Amino acid sequence: MKTIEREFLPVLLASDINTYSLARTFHEEYSVKSIVIGKTGGGPSANSKIIDFRTHPHLDEEETFEKVISAVSKEFNDKTIFLIGCGDSYVRLIGKNKNQLPKNVIAPYVDFQKMETLMNKEKFYALCDKYDLPYPKTFIYRKSMGQDYNLQFGFPVIIKPTNGVEYWDHPFRDQKKVYKADNQNELEKIIKGIYGSGYAGNLILQDFVPGDDTYMRVLTCYSDKTGKVKLAALGHVLLEEHTPHGLGNHAVIINEDNEKLVAKLRAFLDSIGYVGFSNFDIKYDERDNTFKVFEVNVRQGRSNYYVTGAGANLAKYLVEDYLLNKKLDLTSVKNKTLFLVVPQKVAFDYVRSPSLRAEMRALITAGRAVNPLFYPGDYGFKRLGYLARNQLSHFVKFRRYYRGAGANL
Repeated sequence: MKTIEREFLPVLLASDINTYSLARTFHEEYSVKSIVIGKTGGGPSANSKIIDFRTHPHLDEEETFEKVISAVSKEFNDKTIFLIGCGDSYVRLIGKNKNQLPKNVIAPYVDFQKMETLMNKEKFYALCDKYDLPYPKTFIYRKSMGQDYNLQFGFPVIIKPTNGVEYWDHPFRDQKKVYKADNQNELEKIIKGIYGSGYAGNLILQDFVPGDDTYMRVLTCYSDKTGKVKLAALGHVLLEEHTPHGLGNHAVIINEDNEKLVAKLRAFLDSIGYVGFSNFDIKYDERDNTFKVFEVNVRQGRSNYYVTGAGANLAKYLVEDYLLNKKLDLTSVKNKTLFLVVPQKVAFDYVRSPSLRAEMRALITAGRAVNPLFYPGDYGFKRLGYLARNQLSHFVKFRRYYRGAGANL
């Protein structure tokens, strides 16, 4: 696998499928090798021919972050560096330090104040009210309330922190990304467990939108440096992961076209002057025939390759916008591709809809199915071992955690 020396260098922070997927987009389009920096070794970015993989145990701490980025910028002082976070804590660090980064580092992100507002679910829902974006009925719970509160909707209730970065800074046993309570006793137990960990922020208590994984949608956008959306790609989620830390992570996606939904969210991003990649989690609510927005990630999602796999290479948008200063046209992705991070057998075992299974089968037959981890030419011995273990693990995880249609969050 040949790599080419370029005048730019992608530096990606984290070490999960997000970093590998983005490194693959850069390599596919420009034959460039990315630097991936994570806190620990292993994972999909290790032992890759398209990645220079490095580790720094305290990378998510501000002092270490500053030292690491300064060292990389000096090491490659003849190149323009694209600094891209592939996890919320890293994106926040980049945004906070954006104006103090070395001169050869580009951080393609919105200003920090706006970033903080969007990352905080309570503040984001206030923006949804302002811009008429539907979201589930929501109650903001504060620790000081104790049991003195009254929900205006019934059970089941979804529970999640308003501040995800702070929440994951306080790990505890049985910690989950999102919780569902079927009654008041379960709700009180979950609240007690979260605050017992040391987390002090508010909680989102939310009406559960019925429907299984296939009711979910994901929208990925790219807004150029002038604050206008230039790429929009909607995905129909067919299957999500169900492990405690991975709840809601997309496992199977087919690209979808819904001009009305996409136009509404594009208008929102343009109105607030958003810059960079964004990623919306959305669910269809059959009770009132609306799509409800759960959250927006101020970065590309971990399933970002469903966009590149459909023909809209994400790396190309960054390079043409920031390095080539091209005027970008608006692209709304129409091509259909089947995106999977699980084996095809797992997908067919747990996607139960006959029509969706038929569509999956047709895309596979047409050669339009892709798992971002399987990149031709990047199959060294150690990497093949990782890929085998990774794929086999999904059989175990789904058997253990999947609870059937309607049980998802």
